[in-house]
Amino acid sequence: MWMAWLTTAATIFMAELGDKTQLATLLFAADSPLTPWQVFLASSVALVASSALAVLAGQWVSTVVPVATLRLAAGIGFVAIGGWTLWDVLKP
Repeated sequence: MWMAWLTTAATIFMAELGDKTQLATLLFAADSPLTPWQVFLASSVALVASSALAVLAGQWVSTVVPVATLRLAAGIGFVAIGGWTLWDVLKP
């Protein structure tokens, strides 16, 4: 159980580094009447709420669609996004 927990935490942590949400939080902290702790708490609540929605949606979808199909769809989606990004960078 701990390995699954650590894997999930590490994966989400790495995925969140440098994304739009983190940059928005940085900007709020830099230019906001709120204290840094207030910005941290607000962004933490927002991340927990969005994660809760994702968990609930994932749990529901897994009752309708087989997990193997979900993994395949996620893999194809990530490969497609990577290919699209490479195409955009490499096109003349």
